[in-house]
Amino acid sequence: MDKLASNARPAKRRILLVEDDAVTLDLLTHLIQHGGYVAERAASGEAALEMIARQEPDLALLDIVLPGMSGLELARRLQAETTVPFMFLSGRNDMAVVREATEYGALGYLVKPFTLEQMIPAIEAALASGRETSMAVGLLMAKFQTDRNTAFEVLRDYARSTRRRLNDVAKTLLAAEETLNAIKPLITRERIK
Repeated sequence: MDKLASNARPAKRRILLVEDDAVTLDLLTHLIQHGGYVAERAASGEAALEMIARQEPDLALLDIVLPGMSGLELARRLQAETTVPFMFLSGRNDMAVVREATEYGALGYLVKPFTLEQMIPAIEAALASGRETSMAVGLLMAKFQTDRNTAFEVLRDYARSTRRRLNDVAKTLLAAEETLNAIKPLITRERIK
């Protein structure tokens, strides 16, 4: 194995923080960087969309209350126009808002104030869910010879039509593919007999 390849470190995950309060944004940036991630910052939903258009982050952490476009509206746009997984950060523990955030596809909801010990596991869980969705999109692309956006839209539309979470549909799809791959050698063996 090439010595450079064996020493290569995996790229740090990029987390987009969307928060309008400068003090909170600085604290979040510190927590994210201390957790081993690259922190990118946006003070509004519009600024976040511009950054995402240039390069999608691995995860977006959205404040609910933002100037101009609310965090919930930004979430709706992310779900409709991108494949960026997201979770919410809020100063309120309002169950109606939590339900609405979940309907928009949020992978988590943290209530401020929170600690690094609370934040990092929530981020890791959200990243894992995002990976599963990306893998399912890739599977659909390969199986049906389609582009990423079409595959994501089909997956999302199916999740909505069956009233299931996107990540649950992705997990089911990946499990089905794994089962088919396990069965394939058995079928091949039966043909040889």
